[in-house]
Amino acid sequence: MSVEIRIPKLGMSMQSAILQQWLVADGAAVIAGQPIYVVESDKSTTEIESPATGTLRVIGIVSEQYEVGTLVGTIE
Repeated sequence: MSVEIRIPKLGMSMQSAILQQWLVADGAAVIAGQPIYVVESDKSTTEIESPATGTLRVIGIVSEQYEVGTLVGTIE
């Protein structure tokens, strides 16, 4: 079963964020709690941790802006 990776809501007024960087390559093994990507919002740049252990499948494109809740990857 795969775990969805979505753009998180990091602040009350946050509506979207830019996917600034993947810290782990597509197809790489990740561990729960490991930083896997960076998002940039109006107020900050934040590393987002993996919600599960498994293999990362990248969907989101670096430098693109996504609404909160948009699927950007999965962990299988």
